[in-house]
Amino acid sequence: MMRDMIAYCGLNCETCDAYLATINNDQALREKTAKLWAELNNAPILPEHINCQGCRVDGVKTVYCENLCKIRQCALKRGVTTCGDCPEIDACQTVGIVIANNPAVLENLKG
Repeated sequence: MMRDMIAYCGLNCETCDAYLATINNDQALREKTAKLWAELNNAPILPEHINCQGCRVDGVKTVYCENLCKIRQCALKRGVTTCGDCPEIDACQTVGIVIANNPAVLENLKG
């Protein structure tokens, strides 16, 4: 697993459907992901919004990842490689939600 593909929050971009749809130019997966994410987030997410090459690498990102993700904004502001490098990770409410929902991310961050 490439460390570059671990997002600031610890999620693995290589397993994300937006990333997979982008690198494989998979329109069916884009449509399925847009529908799911629109329902989950109660937001108008369309297939053309499902383009992302990874949180921490150069290239296209979803609108959410680029502009709305509070974790990414914080990590960029702090200049950390991932939240795993932040001294406040254990007390952080922002990334704490992700860790609580998906304990594997902590392994990715501590890697």
